[in-house]
Amino acid sequence: MQTKLNPYISFEGNARNAMEFYKTVFGGELTLSTFGEAGMTDHGVKPDQIMHAALVADNGITLMASDSATGMREYIAGTNMSVSLSGDNEEELTGYYNKLVEGGKVEQPLTKAPWGDTFGMCIDKFGVFWMVNIAGTKS
Repeated sequence: MQTKLNPYISFEGNARNAMEFYKTVFGGELTLSTFGEAGMTDHGVKPDQIMHAALVADNGITLMASDSATGMREYIAGTNMSVSLSGDNEEELTGYYNKLVEGGKVEQPLTKAPWGDTFGMCIDKFGVFWMVNIAGTKS
């Protein structure tokens, strides 16, 4: 799988509505996963709020989103976007994460995530929020 760079937007409880709207704009396939489905209801979120959404349009446009959880960075309209790197090349993606965090701040170290992948978040030295997801190996 080729490494992909995607915008990742945070919402304050209305990610489902926003992503359903974007689907009417861009078309494509929308997948939604809730915090409840992932068993993550102890993070200041409602079980039906969106932990991860991905809209993949036929033309290759990919837009990702989630509802902000308590303890994650503060939701401030206009600053609610991250850059998401994803793929299955662990060496490449770990290298990107390690370089991005130099002089910046680790928000979440690269660790095994509830969905089976390796995931981490950081803020680079310029204040840009990054999310890195390394696909787990298929059995």
